[in-house]
Amino acid sequence: MSATTTMKALLIDAAKADFRSAEIAKPTPREGEVLVRIKASGVNPLDTKIRAGNAAHARHPFPAVLGIDMAGVIEHVGPGVTGFHRGDEVYGMTGGVGGIQGSLAELAAVDARLIAPKPHNLSMREAAALPLIAITAWEGLVDRANVRSGQQVLVLGAGGGVGHIAVQIAKATGANVFAVDGASKADYLASLGATPIDYRAETVEDYVRNHTGGKGFDIVYDTVGGAGLDTAFQAVGRFGHVVSALGWGTHALAPLSFKAASYSGVFTLLPLLTDEGRSHHGEILREVSKLVEAGKLMPRLDPHRFGLADVAEAHALIEDRTANGKLVVEIG
Repeated sequence: MSATTTMKALLIDAAKADFRSAEIAKPTPREGEVLVRIKASGVNPLDTKIRAGNAAHARHPFPAVLGIDMAGVIEHVGPGVTGFHRGDEVYGMTGGVGGIQGSLAELAAVDARLIAPKPHNLSMREAAALPLIAITAWEGLVDRANVRSGQQVLVLGAGGGVGHIAVQIAKATGANVFAVDGASKADYLASLGATPIDYRAETVEDYVRNHTGGKGFDIVYDTVGGAGLDTAFQAVGRFGHVVSALGWGTHALAPLSFKAASYSGVFTLLPLLTDEGRSHHGEILREVSKLVEAGKLMPRLDPHRFGLADVAEAHALIEDRTANGKLVVEIG
């Protein structure tokens, strides 16, 4: 192949394998797709689980190009695409699961329904940090729980990827937000306008009593899973709504049922895996862009900088739980 028909990408040949730099065929956009020159690729905990072979729900066969989130510039518009043009700066959650090429590559042919114009006040690095976490937070709070001004919203794991975006979305709607995480994240969460709660210093009974007079919260967003979901069932009030992005495992529903409360799960990968609801992901990102451009939402990035040669280091930070914000690989 000539150089014009190939591109550089990082490949994983098998579970737990090292990344391998390779020249692979340059993709051609099909009906409804655009060809994007990728400038930045967001790194998520799910990427590390796929690499380790521990994400059966993501169904990404090897050899694979990982990378779920991306930001970049459109180089070519495929047949049937309207609303996007060559040179547009875009971002989205576009692959890296379900056998769809991910964003750890120079180029990707992506479904135009999944992307939106990049917020004009964000760098490519900042924009690439947002899609998965912002869509997950939005689907839980807005689509499932219909968050409204004046409600009492509790976010569990509020300093994490989905959590810190959920806090900001809830604040933007006019909700009163309470943010549960470790003490080291209290100042940051307070800077977002939330009331920080140190889960090591206060039990769920304590903060339900202290902040709701014992009534419980209108909405509880669990971003932790496991025991976090059981905590959410305890913290929600009568006729309230619990949302979880990690609602796996076995849980007793009695605490929820006795309050006539509701539960919703969020599975953000579904449109990528099934082709259902893809246009809604693009719609969500357009709304997220409005919040960003209005100064109401901003991703928190870890200060480490990575290129394609450093992706393994980024994965190690996530696996060691030492990242302090979202990690992004800069490509272009």
